[in-house]
Amino acid sequence: MADKKKPIAFFSHEKIETNNFLMIVLILLVVAVGGLVEIVPLFFQKSTTAPVTGLKPYSPLQLMGRDVYLREGCYGCHSQMIRPFRAETLRYGHYSVAGEFVYDHPFQWGSKRTGPDLQRVGGKYSDEWHRIHLHNPRDVVPESNMPSYAWLETALVDPTEVAPRMRALRTVGVPYTDAEIAGGAAAVKDKTEQDALIAYLQVLGRALTDQLAAKAAENVPPAPPAPAP
Repeated sequence: MADKKKPIAFFSHEKIETNNFLMIVLILLVVAVGGLVEIVPLFFQKSTTAPVTGLKPYSPLQLMGRDVYLREGCYGCHSQMIRPFRAETLRYGHYSVAGEFVYDHPFQWGSKRTGPDLQRVGGKYSDEWHRIHLHNPRDVVPESNMPSYAWLETALVDPTEVAPRMRALRTVGVPYTDAEIAGGAAAVKDKTEQDALIAYLQVLGRALTDQLAAKAAENVPPAPPAPAP
């Protein structure tokens, strides 16, 4: 005579592992609770919500340049997240901190580096270098496999697109004033997409690097007096 099987408890491992619906519900519950526990506190942590000293919202031209950066998929080859490892900081500069990305929606961290990280590229090269590089990257980096973006030199920024973008960003916390939004179109008039993209690249990471440079200058001891003749 066959032994009668004992009834399976509702929350036993066997019940969960043999019931697809129950397994899915419990997985979603665990992921939701874990996500809330990790993410929600960050909204109240000052280091992740307060901008670093000197950080300003993107100017109209920089903002349009950022849109060009996104449109052309630059994030597919360039990250903007320097990790706190010696190999990274020696090559790219100070590691990235959360306060640098307060006004970025969305941020451009990433992990794909077909090209170098761009978080500290601001001020590293001249505008003319960037113009040559965007027109034909191999003119300044012979081994580069980056495609040419020559058309940006003649494509003009559309001034009518500036104000709607600035208003949209203001709804998520970027402190644009009414006057800044009203003057956005004039600020990009007759500017090319190349001008805009270069303006965006030239501001990347500058707030923190300028702050660190100022602190370093304060700690430099005064030069010794020149010897008497």
